[in-house]
Amino acid sequence: MTSESRERFAAVVRTAPHRLDIACLLVAAESLPADRRSAAPLDRFLDAGLAALDDLAARVPAHGRPDQRLRAALEPFHGEPDDYALLESSLLPEVLRRRRGLPILLSTVWTEVARRAGVAAYGVGLPGHFVVGVGDPTTFDPDAMDGSRLLVDPWRGGTLLPYDAARDLVERSGQVFRRAQLAPHDPNATVSRVLTNIRTWAAAPLRAPVRLWAVELALLLPRHDVALRRERGRALLDLGAYGEAVRALDDYADLIEPLDPDEGQRARRLAARARAGLN
Repeated sequence: MTSESRERFAAVVRTAPHRLDIACLLVAAESLPADRRSAAPLDRFLDAGLAALDDLAARVPAHGRPDQRLRAALEPFHGEPDDYALLESSLLPEVLRRRRGLPILLSTVWTEVARRAGVAAYGVGLPGHFVVGVGDPTTFDPDAMDGSRLLVDPWRGGTLLPYDAARDLVERSGQVFRRAQLAPHDPNATVSRVLTNIRTWAAAPLRAPVRLWAVELALLLPRHDVALRRERGRALLDLGAYGEAVRALDDYADLIEPLDPDEGQRARRLAARARAGLN
């Protein structure tokens, strides 16, 4: 980690309007060598990612139905099942380069290109799948779905997604479909979901370095789950940073034990494992 990249990330996610493009680029910067996360190299990295989005927006036709305009520039972007096995699928510059990625990153490309091209669009965080709504996000009303907006699925090249198909996606995930699930997704919630995907990818002990930076970025979000503090301690433990793990887990146990004694005890058992590693 570097203080430069972390300070910029914290500033972006805590300053409205939230810039999803910059936040996702700063997430990707964590995968760079430390010397590329200092001021000048980081500026070049961010500029390159923003320029790639600008170039795509320049290819959006000036006229036509909004979803068709976006599709004309973005149809080559899509996803494949094996993308879930790759960290690159959650890193915006790699998604821009490969034209492949997870649904949430492909949707981010669509919404950021739409914003630049003057097309009203927004992310839709369905349970188990992320898509894009084309229409004015400020007038969204779950009780008045009047055909003035469309859903598209960037994972499938931006094909139209009928509302019945969206309902089926939600129900296949084991949840009950509600129209409120079609609401515009908060950009910081999108960043949090990206980081959750990365943490899931990095669940194995050998991927603990990636899991640690994903957890530490998530802790910088204005709203986050307190259990991330335990996850940080576990990542430090997997890395063999036993002293830091003990401190992190003891602090978390002190915080959570008055509210959830069982969770506090689980954290203390992990802290005991970390102390054993100090011997």
